[in-house]
Amino acid sequence: MATKSVPNSAEVQAVFERYVIPNYGRFPVSLVRGEGSFVWDAEGRRYLDFFPGWGCNLLGHCPPKVVQAVQEQVAQLIHVPNTWYMESQGEWARLLSEHSFGGQAFFCNSGTEANESAIKLARLHTPKERYKIITFQGGFHGRTLGSTSATAQPKYHEGLGPLVAGFVYAPYGDLEAVGNLIDEETAAILVEPIQGEGGVRIPSQEFLKGLRTLCDENDLLLMFDEVQTGCGRTGEWFAYQHFGVIPDVMTLAKSLCGGIAGGAMLTKPEIAPSLRPGMHAATFGGNPIAARAGVATLETIAEENLLQQAKELSKTFETFLKQLQQESSLIAEVRVLGLMVGLELTVEGAPFVQACLEKGLLINCTQGNVLRLLPAMNLSIEQAEEGLTLLGDVLKNPPSSR
Repeated sequence: MATKSVPNSAEVQAVFERYVIPNYGRFPVSLVRGEGSFVWDAEGRRYLDFFPGWGCNLLGHCPPKVVQAVQEQVAQLIHVPNTWYMESQGEWARLLSEHSFGGQAFFCNSGTEANESAIKLARLHTPKERYKIITFQGGFHGRTLGSTSATAQPKYHEGLGPLVAGFVYAPYGDLEAVGNLIDEETAAILVEPIQGEGGVRIPSQEFLKGLRTLCDENDLLLMFDEVQTGCGRTGEWFAYQHFGVIPDVMTLAKSLCGGIAGGAMLTKPEIAPSLRPGMHAATFGGNPIAARAGVATLETIAEENLLQQAKELSKTFETFLKQLQQESSLIAEVRVLGLMVGLELTVEGAPFVQACLEKGLLINCTQGNVLRLLPAMNLSIEQAEEGLTLLGDVLKNPPSSR
């Protein structure tokens, strides 16, 4: 049998221009294969990926245990609705509960869906007159209309009004401002324990502890959006564990299933019954493939001691980048917690992303001037040093000076 030829990047791009809505900015590269922290394009060029799957591929590309679980499951049972029990979904929920605060899980397909379920839960759990949710400037909670309304960034609101009512915004890190916004109509506070898309902004211990106190004093739900921070990204199973603050509700997605689409909302057992039958659902949520992938992801992290690996890698990134900061006036601040890495520049970051791409390194820019790295937990120290050397060369020799 003849081997099917792989279209080159230009040919794939031409098909997209004809048939795919252009709502994404895309690099002119067609990726065809991935293994660990490397991907290859249609022309056979290899890239070291420091932003695999926009943070979804926390175990790198095609992690073996996840691949095996998915292959086995596809051959056995692809999909059944949630009107039936599935062993793998129950096991997935058990593992998440045991690694976190002992909660119960609702499964969905993405981070925005997880946040939508949390928004509904907050309103269902509190008296009818309490519907407002406080969120934070610079935060990001998803692309559906409810989650977009919860996202306190005007650029995401343009042309979409009127937004969903009931969201009020506070400056991130400002406890006094949060306290001033609480009234008799407030139901909950929704916050990222570390802002990801907002620029890898890490709050003080006092801020998150203060939010817990405000919620306890005013009978509000404290809801943590851990879509980007969860499942080991920060060197702990969940970011809240760094701060000693337990939320009432936690939302997860991205790396939850090792690259397979999946999301979850966890809440304390005494709150969970408020999301009563008929009030919320997700047709594909917790499906057998996602559940097996989710279980395999959590087992891989535990069995391979990847939380410790993330901590060691974190030190490598932080040490290198802080030294680089001393050598480059372009770096305003280095922010690192686990494998969430933000490099705030004094100039626009997009040209540096392009320059890294040309050198075979994939990174991201957010908020205009923050280079964001979300490398895999099983990246080797040697691979980390290789990528950091490439990044350092680009920053020492800015694109505009070439």
